[in-house]
Amino acid sequence: MFGDLPLSMRPVWDPPAVAVIFILLRSRKSSRRAVLLTGLCDSGKTLLCCRLLSGKFKMTHTSITSNSALYKVKGDKAPAVTLHDLPGHESLRHQYLEKHKNDARAIVFVVDSVSFQKEVKDVAEFLYMLLTDAVIVKNSPPFLIACNKQDVTMAKSAKLIQHQLEKELNTLRTIRSGAPKALDGSGIAGSVPLGRKGKEYDFSQGPMKIEFAECSVRGNKGDEGEADISVLETWLVKVA
Repeated sequence: MFGDLPLSMRPVWDPPAVAVIFILLRSRKSSRRAVLLTGLCDSGKTLLCCRLLSGKFKMTHTSITSNSALYKVKGDKAPAVTLHDLPGHESLRHQYLEKHKNDARAIVFVVDSVSFQKEVKDVAEFLYMLLTDAVIVKNSPPFLIACNKQDVTMAKSAKLIQHQLEKELNTLRTIRSGAPKALDGSGIAGSVPLGRKGKEYDFSQGPMKIEFAECSVRGNKGDEGEADISVLETWLVKVA
């Protein structure tokens, strides 16, 4: 990059300064110790939180505030993180996202794979808000879209959900890009464009790494059975 410049014009890197910048960036990430559980109402966020904490099934109700608890990630040397189960209702989600997003080390977005087809627009709207939030984009926490309720016969696969969401997000981006400046993003200040300009959006465009996983928080044996969330627990070990 600088090879064509005369020696007198080439930048001189100060190793201690570079080391300080690197340490600051690492410490900034290590200070973020929260995992946000997000998604629409009734997607299974609160039961997922209960399963992670106790392994047991519990009757849950629609959250009107955030629920927080310390979670010891599985593994001998794995650190603890704070789980924040955020309300999924449209009137509350932004308020609690604003409260916790600066601490997010990772984000789990829970999708109801059974009702997904009729909720796809609402799911995409919520995802769009997250993926265009300036703070989230800047921090780029690992992002898992957990396709829940896979124990139900009518559940859509993670692959189909990914494909449908990419189509819906592209439609949203087209609509928002033509909207007045005050209404672009998700109608919220502090948003950034989604994906790469001039290209169809897909989840590989980052900047955060976005993965999909199939799970069943309830489990295939009902209330008394174990949850099928091992892939999610493995992911938490990786990102903690």
